Amino acid sequence: MVTTDEQRTGTTARAVAETVTDPELPMLTLADLGVLREVTETADGVTVSITPTYSGCPAMDTMRDDLVHALRGAGFERVDVRTVLHPPWTTDWITACGRARLADAGIAPPGPAPRRPAGPIPVQLHPPQRRVDCPRCGETDTEPVSEFGSTACRALRRCRACGEPFDHLKEI
Repeated sequence: MVTTDEQRTGTTARAVAETVTDPELPMLTLADLGVLREVTETADGVTVSITPTYSGCPAMDTMRDDLVHALRGAGFERVDVRTVLHPPWTTDWITACGRARLADAGIAPPGPAPRRPAGPIPVQLHPPQRRVDCPRCGETDTEPVSEFGSTACRALRRCRACGEPFDHLKEI
């Protein structure tokens, strides 16, 4: 007997959702980025849970619209996209494949996310010191140019060896 899913596209909603790319980092899928949390198929439709990379992320509406568009295009009529805030997203959720795709695109992937004790987060008056390898030549001698790059989640750096500027996805 042919199931409803096979009549639609022969694929699962999860497989479709995993193909949707991030609007700010189009070399990454939402699954690579780690914001795609859960995809549940029921007789009533599909529910997708995503987590923002940070509060106020301007890409969330586009992510939601792209997921709905992709799933409806694959034959899933009712699609509900929910925002899940707990646990909060961390750059540690970016997959190894996602990190490699960032580097291939000339963006330095983040290092390990900072570990903080529970409770209030202390205010730092200076940007954190980071060791960031150049994604172009691999050298470690890089310097910060600006804590804010082309988006709020990126910092702009320059390699002292090859002289090239590059974005670095900040650790969160």
